[in-house]
This record gives sequence, structure tokens and C-alpha cells, in this order.
Amino acid sequence: MKVLFASDIHGSFYYANLLVEAFKKGNYDKLVLLGDILYHGPRNDLPFDYSPKKVIPLLNEIKENIICVQGNCDAEVDQMVLEFDILKEQQLIINDTKYYLTHGHVHNPQAPLNINNGVVLYGHTHVIKDTKVGNVHYINPGSVSIPKEIMIHSYGEIIENIINIRNLETGEIVLKINTNE
Repeated sequence: MKVLFASDIHGSFYYANLLVEAFKKGNYDKLVLLGDILYHGPRNDLPFDYSPKKVIPLLNEIKENIICVQGNCDAEVDQMVLEFDILKEQQLIINDTKYYLTHGHVHNPQAPLNINNGVVLYGHTHVIKDTKVGNVHYINPGSVSIPKEIMIHSYGEIIENIINIRNLETGEIVLKINTNE
């Protein structure tokens, strides 16, 4: 299975559109969204091309391919307009590796899950990061629309046991992680 994962779209149509284009061009099987889909949140400036009403149909068009977890900026009203489930946290098994999907505002490297192995995919901080806690990789793909610290609009991909974090605008790999290490 080939998976694209991303976090923190925050209602930017421009960057959501680039993400969906990358998903389609890359022939990914699933698009994992790690929360903060439509609303920009009170601590963030409006992202470029902020238009949640345009993001809704863009994502709903590929709803059968989306796995989504709820971020701290996602609300019940978002579930009313998005045609895919937004769950608190989820798990996904790819090539015998268990992936835990969370937004990151509750579980993250500083407040880890009670697990002994696997990979935790999270967002929330808008910062590209790979942190190892015991045998568990905590991987943050950064933000699709409002990057912080490392000012690259980004997403991640899972191909076998390799995770690449890519620049959303250029496709260039900015971080490569072997989850078996």
C-alpha cells in the first residue's frame, strides 16, 4: 500500500489543491489527513487562499480514499459538510507495521502513547520532525498550508518501510526515514 499523509490544511484551497494533485499523480492508495482541515484556528493567520467552502468539494471528491483524524481546530460542523469520517484517533497497518494516527495536540513525543513499537503520525506543530521515543518513531509531516520553523509546505508518503517527507510545491524529498531503524 502506498499512502500520502498530511496535516494542517487550515482551509487553504491553493495548498489543498496541490495536495490532491500530488495524491492523484503519485497513484497513492490512501490519503491520511491528520487534522485541522477547514478552520485556520485563532492562533494562526489566515493561510494563503483561505476558502474552506472550496476545500470541502475538493476533498469530498476523493472521500473513498481518505482516512482522517480530528485536530484541535476541527468541529462538529466540519463533519456535517465533509463526507468522510473524522475520528479522534485511528490505526492503520501497512506491511506489518502499525501506524497510529493522531493530530498531536494530545499525543506527541512529549506526551507519548502507551505503545512499545510502531509509528505515530501526527501534526499540530506545523514542524517537520522525526523523533524516536523508545522503539517508536513520532513523525510529523509539517503543515500543508502554514509551515513553521522549516518554512516548507509539506506532506509525507509511506512506501514499504520508508517514509519520505516531501516539499508540496516541488515534490523534492526533504527528509527520508527508514522505520526499521
